[in-house]
Amino acid sequence: MNSFVQNLMGMGGMTDQVIATDFLIAAKAGVRNYTVALTEAATPELRTALREQLRDAIQTHENITNYMIAKGFYHPHVLGDQLQVDLTAANMATNLAEKTNS
Repeated sequence: MNSFVQNLMGMGGMTDQVIATDFLIAAKAGVRNYTVALTEAATPELRTALREQLRDAIQTHENITNYMIAKGFYHPHVLGDQLQVDLTAANMATNLAEKTNS
């Protein structure tokens, strides 16, 4: 989304944060899914393949987390800062919904 559309919709620079957050949530789900699949695998070859995929998924999660921390989108160790980020995002979503319903 270009900056004109972002500003028009009242999102400013929020799209990078929204995309990164969505990607982080998907990465977490992927880690969980590989873990479950690994416990259900019937052959040693499948378990080996799933372990490799799980390692990659964990690395992806770490990379996204580090990106979000560096950008100030995610504060896993400072609850007050994370709460402020979450409240800002929630307010932005509420305002956007109100604008589109008007």
